Amino acid sequence: MPGARGAAGWSGGWWLGAARRASPHRDARPRGARRGEVTLAVLHSISLPPGDFGGDAVERLFAGTLDCDAHPYFDRLRGLRVSAHFFVRRGGGVLQFVSVRRRAWHAGASSWRGRARCNDFSVGIELEGLEGGPFDAAQYRALARLLHALARRCPRLREITGHEHVAPGRKRDPGAGFDWRRLASRLARTASGATRLALHPDVAPKAGRGAGHGRGRPRRESPRIRGKH
Repeated sequence: MPGARGAAGWSGGWWLGAARRASPHRDARPRGARRGEVTLAVLHSISLPPGDFGGDAVERLFAGTLDCDAHPYFDRLRGLRVSAHFFVRRGGGVLQFVSVRRRAWHAGASSWRGRARCNDFSVGIELEGLEGGPFDAAQYRALARLLHALARRCPRLREITGHEHVAPGRKRDPGAGFDWRRLASRLARTASGATRLALHPDVAPKAGRGAGHGRGRPRRESPRIRGKH
């Protein structure tokens, strides 16, 4: 299965650890923005209808083939053209909809560190889940593998944050149920000098296995966001 190959490598802008599902909802990054200029990963959460997992509605939304008559909730999605680069399912399977060389339409009106239009310089990763709700262990494992693979593919990628942080007041995903410290711990277990990734909110790994690489006690979690955006 695609997720089992982990960080096997890349074919152009497509990760070999993901199943490919091409979306028409993408376009070129700004002129001069090559792969090394992707600096940010933005995490989202989505399920359709909200709280329903395992179906194909998210795939169809990103592909532009969602039947908006199939469920009352879908009526509000008519005409919506949206996508993400990646979608991480509850069981850890990963789908890719847009090459990382291209711009996916995931963040909307947004800014980070004074720079507007986060879609221009970011990779969008959707997690199957309910905004504010918990996520499964398999998703954290798959997300860590994906982020390390992205860091190798995009040398200037150094930061990870949430949709709620690049569009504060407008968006609230992935929300309070996403465990940033758990992701930090998972990333620390497989970190290398080539894949240092900073999380914002700034958190320390959990104490114990994988925390801090044995360099003393981890810091207390801080919910602050470093820098203005």
